[in-house]
Amino acid sequence: MNIQGQLNQEQIAWRAAQDIEDGAYVNLGIGFPEKVAAYTIEGREPIFHTENGVLGFGRAPEKGEEDWDLINAGKKAITLKPGAAFFDHATSFAMIRGGHLDVAILGALQVAENGDLANWRVGDKGVPAVGGAMDLVNGAKRVAVLTDHVTRDGKPKLVEACSFPLTGVGCVTRVYTSLAVIDVDIAHQRFVLVEKLPHLSMDDLQSVTGAKLHVEGGVGDLEVPELS
Repeated sequence: MNIQGQLNQEQIAWRAAQDIEDGAYVNLGIGFPEKVAAYTIEGREPIFHTENGVLGFGRAPEKGEEDWDLINAGKKAITLKPGAAFFDHATSFAMIRGGHLDVAILGALQVAENGDLANWRVGDKGVPAVGGAMDLVNGAKRVAVLTDHVTRDGKPKLVEACSFPLTGVGCVTRVYTSLAVIDVDIAHQRFVLVEKLPHLSMDDLQSVTGAKLHVEGGVGDLEVPELS
């Protein structure tokens, strides 16, 4: 199904940023999730962590103003906020494995209704290794996923069971997609719809979701600003 009016990556990142609490320690995954740093809500000061050894970085610098000694785990240029700290990998992963992160925000190939996450795979086009994501999804108090709702060839990314190698088991708590915001009820192994695009019917959304969507109370409208 070709669904019109889907959110772009900037809009999905903006929506995810709305749920980050003031003072939260947050790891932003490589790629798409890095965009969340640009949409910090005024008056809130989340503390962003990157596993290559920085705590307290800010949004990306303007083009031409990069300092390439300051990069995140995805080798993208970052800026620093007052009080930022540098440390080695061992200390960084002690923070992760010690349960000191409030939120980990990652991308996904698949999310299962029981909270399983697959965000790597083997093969010529796959990410070559699971990397630090395995530690992040087990160490963070909350795990959020940012993703398109379907693959480029129209297959659901929200599924009953993952078919790709798992990054973590029963770990995802919320998914922000190009069509909806969906909570993962790990205890009952089900997807619970929180918000959807206003023009999208429940039937249309369910038709591109690989597992049943449940509703508890009302479903809010997924409304975001124009961003590109």
